[in-house]
Amino acid sequence: MEIINAPKKRLTRSRNKIIAGVLAGFAEYFNIDPTLLRVIYVVVSILSAGFPGLLIYLICWVLIPQQY
Repeated sequence: MEIINAPKKRLTRSRNKIIAGVLAGFAEYFNIDPTLLRVIYVVVSILSAGFPGLLIYLICWVLIPQQY
C-alpha cells in the first residue's frame, strides 16, 4: 500500500479580498464562488436578529491566518 503525501487543506484569509479576505478564504476552502458566498452572507446577516454576522466576521478576521 502506497502512502501519498498530499498537502493538507488549510483555511486561510484570501488575498482576493474586499475587506479582510475572510469570506473569500471560506469560498476557496469549500471551492465555491466568493461573490456568491459574500451575497449569501450579507443577506443572512441582515435577515438575522441583531446582525451577529458582523461579530462573527470580526472574530474570523482575528482568528484565521492570512494566506502566504
